[in-house]
Amino acid sequence: MHPEVVRDGPGDCPICGMALEPVTVTAEEVQNPELVDMSRRLWIAAALTLPLLVVAMGGMVSSSIERVVSMRARPWIELALSTPVCLWAGWPFFVRAWRSVLTWNLNMFTLIGLGVAVSYVTSVVAVISPDLFPSAFRDEMGHVPVYFEAAAVIVTLVLLGQVLELRARGRTSDAIRQLVRLAPATARRVGSDGADEDVPLEHVHVGDLLRVRPGERVPVDGVVVSGESGVDESMVTGESVPVYKQKDDPVVGGTMNGSGSFVMRAEKVGADTLLARIVQAVGAAQRSRAPVQRLADQVSAVFVPAVMIVAVLAFAAWAAVGPEPRIAHGFVAAVAVLIIACPCALGLATPMSIMVASGKGATAGVLFRNAEAIELAGQMDTLVVDKTGTLTQGRPEVLAVSCREPYSENEVLQLAASVERASEHPLAGAIVRSAEARALPLAAPSRFTSHTGQGVTAEVGGRSVGVGNAALMERLGASDEHLAQAADERRRDGHTVVLVAIDGRAAGLLAIADPIKTTAAEAIRALQAEGLRVVMLTGDNRTTAEAVARQLGISDVRAQVSPSEKATVIRALKDAGARVAMAGDGINDAPALATADVGIAMGNGTDIAIESAAVTLVRGDLRGIVRARRLSRATMTNIRQNLALAFVYNAIGVPIAAGVLYPALGLVLSPMIAAAAMSLSSVSVIANALRLRHARI
Repeated sequence: MHPEVVRDGPGDCPICGMALEPVTVTAEEVQNPELVDMSRRLWIAAALTLPLLVVAMGGMVSSSIERVVSMRARPWIELALSTPVCLWAGWPFFVRAWRSVLTWNLNMFTLIGLGVAVSYVTSVVAVISPDLFPSAFRDEMGHVPVYFEAAAVIVTLVLLGQVLELRARGRTSDAIRQLVRLAPATARRVGSDGADEDVPLEHVHVGDLLRVRPGERVPVDGVVVSGESGVDESMVTGESVPVYKQKDDPVVGGTMNGSGSFVMRAEKVGADTLLARIVQAVGAAQRSRAPVQRLADQVSAVFVPAVMIVAVLAFAAWAAVGPEPRIAHGFVAAVAVLIIACPCALGLATPMSIMVASGKGATAGVLFRNAEAIELAGQMDTLVVDKTGTLTQGRPEVLAVSCREPYSENEVLQLAASVERASEHPLAGAIVRSAEARALPLAAPSRFTSHTGQGVTAEVGGRSVGVGNAALMERLGASDEHLAQAADERRRDGHTVVLVAIDGRAAGLLAIADPIKTTAAEAIRALQAEGLRVVMLTGDNRTTAEAVARQLGISDVRAQVSPSEKATVIRALKDAGARVAMAGDGINDAPALATADVGIAMGNGTDIAIESAAVTLVRGDLRGIVRARRLSRATMTNIRQNLALAFVYNAIGVPIAAGVLYPALGLVLSPMIAAAAMSLSSVSVIANALRLRHARI
């Protein structure tokens, strides 16, 4: 509940009194010392409380018990049985209650400690020195009632609630534990002599060659250097379809290899792997606080003092107008109010849902930076998306090669790629990759010259080759009307056109484009169906941007926007009243991601973009935004349900415990029933939070 509280070992929170959660989740489920201790106390308390109840209620159960246990001996037996329960089994509650008073962080244990202490101490005094009590405390036979069984039962039931709560809270880390278990314990390293050697995962270093055989998990993040296979990345990305991997393709540690075999080069190891970063991100999100938690905090700040006032008023009312013995009835009502009003359920309402949602998001390929991101993701009404790397693959490809007589497509592409080998332009790589894909032999260029804003020229195998735009072709005297018309048609389709001249003659053109992601159209339709306004924001030229937008059904396009202007556009949308989410992947998107209400980074993007975002889509698939939005809404609904359970429970329970039903129905609430109801409310909130694990997103 309070992420600012950090300790070296297990213990309880000095603010709310609840058990602290471990910061690091391990693959194996480690025994919780708090759970072990509470379980031991519960069993011993239950073993003593059961005979205590039999003795205390002997007269109502059996006359034989009444004969065995005399009226004079019964209080002393109850004292002997209840003392270990209250003073040993319930001791942690007294410690937490006393600390809460000293620090004035009043919490559920303040009420529990006060209720049990008053019941037990009053009963002890009644047994040892009954003459100290006035007649108002005595029953019709002149005896001072004792409440040993109530105190012991309260302790036992609260212990039961704590055990159930600790077990349920342990289940909220199951999603992280499953992720941690994905990393194999060893890796198969390929030595310089080609021999394989199994080494512990922590001994793998960047640059090591690792062999991954069929059915094995990928040990670390890296790149395939030989071989091919289908890899199941579902546990990291949420997508069940295996991804085909071949040379130069990236692979993620923890994913499951299919039927093929490949050798990979390790690029990220240890805490730098994607899996390790996911685990760290989920843990951080689970320890954060959502804005909605402020409501529970505000209520809790006044709740405990208010309950104590209600308990005093209930005691006073019974003492003034209640049936005899009035003081005894008032005492019982006050204790019942203190116990039933424990705000445990209120404190658990938000943190439990956030913990479950963070884990579920991670297994679906959606990482939330903190609880605030979970809350805000479902409130956005406008989604601004970058084009390159977000809607598109972010890796240009040659889609078509056109040529003029007497040149062939392969000849044009081969010569252009040979020239571009010496260029650092982003499109040069696409041309070279296309030639390599066709297995065309590339020659080393000579006399390479770069013409700023126009293109490049060089000699390849004794032939003069120019690769660039229309201005370069005009400069080389290689303009061609037919190729110019074909280039205009390609540009209208959103392609970037590179013209090629050979020996001063127009030879052909290369149509290059950044392919739209296969899932982008489906994602945009789903987002629009959920009522989101989708805006494309890109630095590309308007013709290319509008061509992509037409294919995806996006009507609002902001093109030729500089990196600094992207954040300005986001601010303008926010000033107009929109709740804006921004999705991007590049360094130039970082300011806009930070400016948006919810920044969404593509997991295949830059580290700077990811660090600037509130949400990260592990696979870089926009469909993850739909999942994030649905999970956010399901989580907030779950939190509201939890808060409603806590508020309604107290709204009904406190008046009944105070005795509001007694005048009409003659009904009073035993402190033992109050303790059971209090524990049940906490368990019901946790059970409701755990339902999020099965939410459809």
